[in-house]
Amino acid sequence: MVLLAVLALGINLRAALSVYPPLLETVRADLGLSAGLAGVVQAGTVLMMGAGSFAAPALARRVDRERAAAIGVAAVALGNLARGLPAAVTLIGGSLVIGLGIGVTGVAITGVVRDHLPERAGVATGLYTVAMMGGATVASLTALPLRDVLGGWWWALAAWALPAVLALVVWWPVTRRLHDTSAVPVTPVALPWRSRFARLALAFQAMSSVQFYAWLTWLAPFYEAQGFSPAAAAVVLSMWNVVQIPAALLVPALAERRRAWGPWAALCVVAGGVGVGGMLAAPVLPGLGPWPWVVATAIGVGAGFPLGLAVVAWRTPDGATSASVSALTLGAAYVVAALAPPAMGVLIDLAGFRAALVVVAVGVVVQGVSVVRLGPRRVTWEGEAASHVTRRS
Repeated sequence: MVLLAVLALGINLRAALSVYPPLLETVRADLGLSAGLAGVVQAGTVLMMGAGSFAAPALARRVDRERAAAIGVAAVALGNLARGLPAAVTLIGGSLVIGLGIGVTGVAITGVVRDHLPERAGVATGLYTVAMMGGATVASLTALPLRDVLGGWWWALAAWALPAVLALVVWWPVTRRLHDTSAVPVTPVALPWRSRFARLALAFQAMSSVQFYAWLTWLAPFYEAQGFSPAAAAVVLSMWNVVQIPAALLVPALAERRRAWGPWAALCVVAGGVGVGGMLAAPVLPGLGPWPWVVATAIGVGAGFPLGLAVVAWRTPDGATSASVSALTLGAAYVVAALAPPAMGVLIDLAGFRAALVVVAVGVVVQGVSVVRLGPRRVTWEGEAASHVTRRS
């Protein structure tokens, strides 16, 4: 029941981000927004996801992690409802509230999984990520049909309040049961800025997020620049999204068998490197098209996010510490990820797509360094704590 409730929450943690881009031009035309202001909606949402992630541990200390997750998904529902009013102020304001809710819920869930599903953390994070991707895929595919059926882009945005409310209905009884039966109180754990493990986990997750949002934003335009029609480029992006789903499900489950995080994380790095390297060298292969590079990048980002969550769950001693480390890694990752696509856009304007793809390549290299430093189990929270005790004694 806990896992099913977690999946219900997960469906809502990317849908609001994915439903907006297909409606972007319609929204701009209807509200008279500039391209820059329209872009603030998406970038602002991701930045507020970072703010919500940083705030989540403090909220959890006041109300517990389970209720913090409920508050977060309630904020997602309210933000979606606010976007149902066709005005720029409600569109932007609702998007910011959604970002806060996503950030709080995402961090709270990591602590819940660590406390209540410790033996299945890898599988749980994989399924949770698949739920997020599934919600995102459905949201993007149904955005235009919902606009046409319901009579306006604002209704297509507001419709995603319903899954959030349903998730809250499913989650609330679980919240009450976990709160009543839990024997472990939420203890204060500050954001672990000085922890080597947390910083390395942050680097891995941040670079995974940079790759995800970079490709989400620029993969289709990149292939349009290679001569693809907008429809064909949209198919490329759709396939990229689809391939991520089995990667997110299978790789963490395989890694969990022996808690062999390092080799599978290295696979993500290699896949990401092959993908961006291929696009730099030969974006379209004779007879194969873009698909080898699309599949490789999808594997890298699809498996990378749940592995970033899993390493925190596996190498921290309790839910409070796991949530604190996750708050740091996810919060910083979202902030960096929000800045990466606009920075790439500037590079595209100045020097073209190849210069922008170098940003992704650098991200892959940094991610690889973090995997080497983390190692199979070279760096853990417990190991750092023990070394601190030894030095003090």
